[in-house]
Amino acid sequence: MINDLKKDGEQRMQKTLESLDLGFQKVRTGRAHPSILNGVMVPYYGSDVPLNQVANVGAEDSRTLLVQPFERTMVAAIDKAIRESDLGLNPITADAIRVPLPALTEETRRDMQKVARSEAENAKVALRNIRRDILGDVKALLKEKEISEDDDRRAGDEVQKMTDKFVAEVDSRLAAKEAELMKV
Repeated sequence: MINDLKKDGEQRMQKTLESLDLGFQKVRTGRAHPSILNGVMVPYYGSDVPLNQVANVGAEDSRTLLVQPFERTMVAAIDKAIRESDLGLNPITADAIRVPLPALTEETRRDMQKVARSEAENAKVALRNIRRDILGDVKALLKEKEISEDDDRRAGDEVQKMTDKFVAEVDSRLAAKEAELMKV
């Protein structure tokens, strides 16, 4: 029973790390990478769909993304969606859409670091919430006399070690992202 709770908690913590990676992808590092536009939603026949479902997104060079819509009629909608996203990008429209990424200044890099730290802190909060949930379930088992106090204490220590391992992983990923951001 306790092992099931720990496995479930570990899976949830792993998903938190995956979510952190997605959050880090949105933080620009000055190099063109198609994942920067992953969060852009485009109106398509009455509903919003992800950009990659209505266009091919690729890196033309190290500072420019190339967006090629599947339908010519979508060019204006995609252009508008990119401009209105909170990414601060100004696409150039022709048959295809070119999205030049401005060079990052020192101030912009610091702002991006703040965003990355915020993403990491949110991930740590999520990890702590998962730990709290698992420990609450273990306490409930103890209250129902399904496990002993020793099992409760042992499970608490193991869950704390697991949480510490994942928090250390968040810290290492944050350090790598900050180093990537500050590299010119």
